[in-house]
Amino acid sequence: MELAYVCDWEKRPKSTHCPSIPLVCSWSCRNLVAFTTDLKNDDDDNKDVSHMIHIIDTDHPWDVYSINSGHAEVISCLEWDQSGSRLLSADGDGQIKCWSMSDHLVNSWESVLSSSLDGDPIVALSWLHNGVKLALHVEMSGSTNFGEKFSRPMEGWLAVTVSGLVTVSLLKPGGALLTASESLCRLRGRVALADIAFTGGGNIVVAATDGSSSSPVQFYKVVVSVVSEKCRIDTELLPSLFLRCTTDPLRREKYPAVTHLKFLTRENSEQVLLCASNQSGSIVECWSLRKEGLPVNNIFQHRSPVVGEKQPTILKWRILTTTNDLERVSAVALPKLPISISNTDLKVASDTKFCPGLGESSLTLPLCGSRSGSDESAIKRQRTGGPALHFKALQFSWTSLALAGVDNHGKLHMLRVSPSMGQVLELNTTLLHLLFLLEYCMVTGYDWWDVLLHVQPTMVHNLVEKLHEEYMRQNQALQQVLATRIVAVKASLCKLSTATAARACDFHAKLLLIAISSTLKSLLRPHVLNTPDKSPGDRLTEICAKNTDTDIDKVMINLKTEEFQLIQWVGDFVLYLLANLPNQGSMVRPGFGFMRDGASLGMLREMLVMIRIWGLLKPGCLPTFTATSDNQDSMQLLFRLLTKLWICSRDDAPPQDPDDTLIDECCLLPSQLLVPSMDWLPLNDGVIVKLQGKHPLRLQFGKAWSMSAGGGTRPSRVPSQKMDNLRCVHMGVCPTEESKACTRCGCVTMLRSPNKTNAMKQWEQRWIKNCLCGGLWRRIPQSQT
Repeated sequence: MELAYVCDWEKRPKSTHCPSIPLVCSWSCRNLVAFTTDLKNDDDDNKDVSHMIHIIDTDHPWDVYSINSGHAEVISCLEWDQSGSRLLSADGDGQIKCWSMSDHLVNSWESVLSSSLDGDPIVALSWLHNGVKLALHVEMSGSTNFGEKFSRPMEGWLAVTVSGLVTVSLLKPGGALLTASESLCRLRGRVALADIAFTGGGNIVVAATDGSSSSPVQFYKVVVSVVSEKCRIDTELLPSLFLRCTTDPLRREKYPAVTHLKFLTRENSEQVLLCASNQSGSIVECWSLRKEGLPVNNIFQHRSPVVGEKQPTILKWRILTTTNDLERVSAVALPKLPISISNTDLKVASDTKFCPGLGESSLTLPLCGSRSGSDESAIKRQRTGGPALHFKALQFSWTSLALAGVDNHGKLHMLRVSPSMGQVLELNTTLLHLLFLLEYCMVTGYDWWDVLLHVQPTMVHNLVEKLHEEYMRQNQALQQVLATRIVAVKASLCKLSTATAARACDFHAKLLLIAISSTLKSLLRPHVLNTPDKSPGDRLTEICAKNTDTDIDKVMINLKTEEFQLIQWVGDFVLYLLANLPNQGSMVRPGFGFMRDGASLGMLREMLVMIRIWGLLKPGCLPTFTATSDNQDSMQLLFRLLTKLWICSRDDAPPQDPDDTLIDECCLLPSQLLVPSMDWLPLNDGVIVKLQGKHPLRLQFGKAWSMSAGGGTRPSRVPSQKMDNLRCVHMGVCPTEESKACTRCGCVTMLRSPNKTNAMKQWEQRWIKNCLCGGLWRRIPQSQT
């Protein structure tokens, strides 16, 4: 396990707010980390404490968004939802708040909903599991109301209080909350620790303990339903267990308190981890719920068995493993990958040395105590007389390849966790592990930043090629679904190596090209109301694919011009590509990836035809080229050369090299047309590009890494024109407009639209929530702009 970076609080004067003890943290599937601190004002005689929530994206950890939560008591729980866009917080006074992004920005949040159980502290909190997408109610098949026949899963949250109550809040379509509370069992008792998991059938299981290791750990099934517009909660007692250490005569009194109780994953209610502790040490046990045969009394042993009769069974908790005596455990992190610890899984992990989701839970426990197992000086035990350094909160990323820890000094640590748990592997095996997790992120939609932590520059080319090979093996429908996501993954990978930086440019350009092409085709309308079998966009694709004519007007004559509306982007890009064709042997130049990409070149041909048609309707909307001759048809020239290049790389024909005539004509282009400078690669100022080495970064909250001590190696950039990468317009050297940037690729765009036309507004609406690459937006501070 290696340290990636440490982010420290900026040193502040004593008279202002300063952080004290961090409490809890939570990591979302979009690689956002939320954690809490208490802020105390030393000048305030009343010693008021503000309970703060801090939210960062892991690639820009200095850009922390701090919220004065408004909680009256210490925040005890933080929980992200499945989309990574909403956050729950709960406190010691029974208050629960739901936070969501304001304007879809990761550094702007607001509280939108809340529920309360006044005076009853919350000890466990969870979003309701999504489960089945649409439930079928057979008993209501005769109903005429679709809402009664079919229902979507309930959305909301569930919490367990210290007094033994379970409370549920359901989100109604109008935005209101439907809330109900019920006792976990008839005899309510104190609940010191609890955790929540979900069964395969969508039921909820709650584990609870009163904190004493000599008391049983109780399990309850919770069923939530809506009856007559009211929320109903039913609970059922499940088999309980006693800690093994309490049955050992040598350890019966050694570990009196249960300090940690967690299900191994939220999706697995049959495996649980327990930690019992004293003042200086801890022991950890892992238990599994199994179905066992129930022994039959001797009286019934000799009777004739009934045909089809099975031996009665019972559910019983069995211990899987236990640790030796450990130093006191202060925090526990369990992997989020939904893998069960079964004999089959452990055997596969042993054979392949692929362990995320399996081995970390036991191996990371020594790191959670007061002495760390890492060699990094930043997380070693302090040798001074001050308090020992230890983690107050730990959370794994969603692929279990990174670990976020907040220590008792208010520092945020980001640790790399090897998928092989530190075992030395061959390069091909390492590539297979990383490839598998990248594919997992592509299919689930999770962000893959934590996977990139383990990609060395020398691995990039092989990973991109293997990822493409696996993608091409999928069926056509799945390829369409993942078409843009795989391009975004390739772009992220290529940015990690200087040798593949030009390919990153091409992948970003391809994302923009795909988005513009689909947008233009979606705006096309048929000439008459009785829509034909194929849409105008489909007919355009079909005609351009079959017609190899190099004359744009001969291709266009097959189409009805009244069907087309257009916005323009491609003119300069086509000119740039063709002018650089003579340099096609150099992979370091942007645009190289398009020279043999028949699909992308075909897309460009389609758009040139649309631009030509648009020019017939509105000549002023044609792309402007600076030509040396007044009577030169620039569009005709570009289409002719582009068609020749496309014919060399068509998907339905064997690839061939461009002939000398085409290369000679492209060499003459700079003397015929002014070739634009196409700097379309967004500047990625995140830390991921600096984390491939073994040396950790040391950062400060509130200060970008390029200006901090850790960023001294970054070359100074000459002030240049800033680009709006979505609108393809220049914003000037020092933009005055507020901007936002993608947390993943660095794409920058203005926060507010300067456009009045409907076409551009429709384009901008597509990117309100996410960037072209699918990344989240963050507001750029004016000091960085």
